[in-house]
Amino acid sequence: MQSGNQQQAADQLSISNSIGSLRMLGAIDWREFAESNSVIERTLRQDPGAVYGRMDFATRDRYRHAVERLAKTSDASEAAVADAALKLARESAARPSGDDPAAHVGFHLIDKGLPNLERIVRARRTPLDNIWRAGREHPLFYYLGAITLVTASLAGALLFTAYGDGAREWLLAAVGIVSLIASSHAAVELVNWVVQMIVAPHPLPRMDFSAGIPSASHTLVVVPTMLTSAADIEDLAEALEVRFLANRDRNLHFGLLTDFPDAEQEVLPQDASLLELARRSIEELNAKYGDAAGGTANDELEAALAGDGDRHGPFFLFHRARSWNAQERIWMGFERKRGKLADLNAFLRGTGNAFTFVVGNTAVLSGVKYVISLDTDTQLPRDSARQFVGAMAHPLNRPRFDAAGGDRGAALVTRGYGILQPRVAVSLPGTNRSRYARLFGGETGIDPYTRAVSDVYQDVFGEGSFIGKGIYDVDAFERALTGRLPLNRILSHDLLEGCYARAGLFSDVQLYEEFPSRYSADVSRRHRWIRGDWQLARWILPRVPGADGRLHRNPLSGLSRWKIFDNLRRSLVPPALTSLLLLGWIALDRSWFWTLTVLGILVVPSVVATFLDLLRKAPEVLLLQHL
Repeated sequence: MQSGNQQQAADQLSISNSIGSLRMLGAIDWREFAESNSVIERTLRQDPGAVYGRMDFATRDRYRHAVERLAKTSDASEAAVADAALKLARESAARPSGDDPAAHVGFHLIDKGLPNLERIVRARRTPLDNIWRAGREHPLFYYLGAITLVTASLAGALLFTAYGDGAREWLLAAVGIVSLIASSHAAVELVNWVVQMIVAPHPLPRMDFSAGIPSASHTLVVVPTMLTSAADIEDLAEALEVRFLANRDRNLHFGLLTDFPDAEQEVLPQDASLLELARRSIEELNAKYGDAAGGTANDELEAALAGDGDRHGPFFLFHRARSWNAQERIWMGFERKRGKLADLNAFLRGTGNAFTFVVGNTAVLSGVKYVISLDTDTQLPRDSARQFVGAMAHPLNRPRFDAAGGDRGAALVTRGYGILQPRVAVSLPGTNRSRYARLFGGETGIDPYTRAVSDVYQDVFGEGSFIGKGIYDVDAFERALTGRLPLNRILSHDLLEGCYARAGLFSDVQLYEEFPSRYSADVSRRHRWIRGDWQLARWILPRVPGADGRLHRNPLSGLSRWKIFDNLRRSLVPPALTSLLLLGWIALDRSWFWTLTVLGILVVPSVVATFLDLLRKAPEVLLLQHL
């Protein structure tokens, strides 16, 4: 009996100690523990610009893994690799070259300086590494070459089939044209699928602004929109308040960029009441949050004692009156959304004021460096603004210009990013509005395991495509785009802005927006997009129109021109498939073959997308839950 009691007591003590140990292990900050005991960490923290220590953990961890990889492929130790990267950064910092990205250790570990560092540490390369490097040096050549090869093979097979069935010359020409366009759809999807399988996505490096955005990165969140009704204005104010509550920060302000709807006359009877309601809504928000614009309680107390507290509130209203558009023969907001953002940039830099009505303490906006532009229905998740700003502020992402940007000598962003575009997903309430939205809205809701996803343009070419919702550097945006685009000619300006100012994809952070609840609304939206895409067709050519009405040398890169061409190609795929189907039914033999061909071209992208989704399982998610 006594022996049994002693054993039971020993078991209880053992279990108690085990539970205590588990609690202690759970309470330990393993990230801090690992970094505090890492020799590599101490070396990299000597970064000349003191940037490394202010980055977020994921970026620091990526740098350390880069050191590990180089050490494994060479005879140098990890400490020697880190020392070599630090030496290169210090040599660059000693040169009087201003804001040189090479003065940061990350430039030599994950950026353009990596080949030189590999040479210094004598990293070994396999034949596969050499092939991979050749692809990295000429990515557009290999990418377009693969698409051309697959397209030609598929179209040639279809044309050979039609020729074997005895089709006449005119019919062969028609089949050849529509087959070429239709085959390009499958070719692009297949090549993209292969690229996503072999190229790992890498999130953009970013600074750690979790404790607050510094004053040097002061940011304004704006929503370009129109004042159409009292109910819409109330919704706009409420949505702006929600964005603020999810992203409270002393150096983050929020505003509405508004116009009145197009009209046959300059002023309508309801304009004054709508503008008054908008003014009152913004002033009520400022009165409600004026003494607590953002930051921690200690931050607010210190700011108040220093006399610089934002007593006027973090909200703004920037409104423009209608102007006469002689081409459209209507009173409207000048250049719509593009004009609003251009006028805002000029207002922030003191070079113009096109706003007839402004609400808010504009004195605090003189130091705004970045602008986050959102659509009316775009949600800004909690603390995502700090992540946007942290990425823009990283030295490797800062925009840098090539002055040889056309025959006017205008600057073009060739390194870094003037714009960062996050992932955009469909909100869960948006898909629940109708069956159509549930069927075609795609993946919805908040992903608790948000991670970097593959994007061909970003992963292969180092830049993405701007779709109008993201963050941009005010000075870089203006320098790259001022005087570039003609007036009253461009509907889809987002893609061009991303080409001139160089857009990057911020793939591990998401925004959420609504999806059209009706087929008619979705078709109307797509029709508007296609119209805008065809307006940009001129930018594929060697000379393009400018704001002065004259033609200038086209400064866009080959990749940018491919993006424009690809949008045009995509818009031609549905009519090409329809034409191929009709030709197969009416003029060609074996109609069943052409029917299966069209169905195959339509189904292949969906099958590929489904397969990729099956492969993209987060480590934290169980397999059955993922399926």
